[in-house]
Amino acid sequence: MDIGIDGRIDRPPTAETGAGQTDMLRSARFRVEREAHWRQLDELVTRAEKGGVAALGYDEVRNLAAGYRQAMNSLSVARDISLDRALIAYLESLCARAYLVVYAPQESLGGLATRLLLHGIPQAVRRSALPLFIGFLALILGAVAGYRLYQNDPGWFYTFVPPEMADQRTPDASTDYLRSTIYGDERHDSDRLAAFSTFLFSHNTSIVVLIFTLGVFVSLPSFVLTFYNGLILGAFFAMFARRGLGYDVFAWLSIHGVTELAAIAIACAGGARLGLAVLLPGARTRKEALRHQGHDAVKLAILAALMLVVAALIEGFLRQLIQEPVWRLTIGWGMGLFWICWLLLGGRDSNISREPAR
Repeated sequence: MDIGIDGRIDRPPTAETGAGQTDMLRSARFRVEREAHWRQLDELVTRAEKGGVAALGYDEVRNLAAGYRQAMNSLSVARDISLDRALIAYLESLCARAYLVVYAPQESLGGLATRLLLHGIPQAVRRSALPLFIGFLALILGAVAGYRLYQNDPGWFYTFVPPEMADQRTPDASTDYLRSTIYGDERHDSDRLAAFSTFLFSHNTSIVVLIFTLGVFVSLPSFVLTFYNGLILGAFFAMFARRGLGYDVFAWLSIHGVTELAAIAIACAGGARLGLAVLLPGARTRKEALRHQGHDAVKLAILAALMLVVAALIEGFLRQLIQEPVWRLTIGWGMGLFWICWLLLGGRDSNISREPAR
């Protein structure tokens, strides 16, 4: 122990102090040798995060990939030789950001929507044969029951059909009045048609959301509510058919009903997927089964909502403007054919393998 000129005691450096200074020097030298590459990578990653990889040029993309590999190598060395924690934390953050830019899918919102429409929804529909059978079965059974009950006693109409939906189209109305509701020649300006379309979409959407969300309760409420909608349809059709207007009302319903009723059945199928996950979870827990089935169930709900938008536009505009039954049938069932072709053929990837050029 020595006494310095200023009177302070100079203590000899300990092993711990010497090791710490050595680590700091080694860390500083490591940073100086590589910091320029890290800064370049940081700049490229920042630009890619703001504008996407498409904002970078060819050489910049190549430098980005090379810089990412160099940063990963630096991080590995820094961990092995136990450099200071701040440097390791910086490299970990930089490498994580660069990984997301280099390897994460760079897809816009439009790309996600396109992939959902072209692949996700059709594939979910084809995986939902049993739930779809349940949804359409509930609707068809309800329609048959409503039709038969009305034929036996027209009084059932007042039990099934709400007054605001009937709108004076009741068994007590005259045949001429019922025909006028199918072939109304009143003029509809665009504002009234738009308002009517908005009302129909809001009303139908509330029904579909209710059917879908109730499906988690072992599917029964969704089945019952869909069955009830079928009862309304059957009783309504039977009333017109009894007056000799069966063909006319069938065409009147077809132009929008093919899409709208299919949307209701599909919403029931989405709810049925949730209900079946609760009722028959299989080897999974019910929570895991719900999460597994929920992916396709949500896609079915999105499909039902999309179909309701189309049905509301058709019902609010085309049904009022097109009076010829043949055209109503052509449009309605043509839309049905479109939905079937899209859902059955969409998202089928080609398995043709291509041999590399020699």
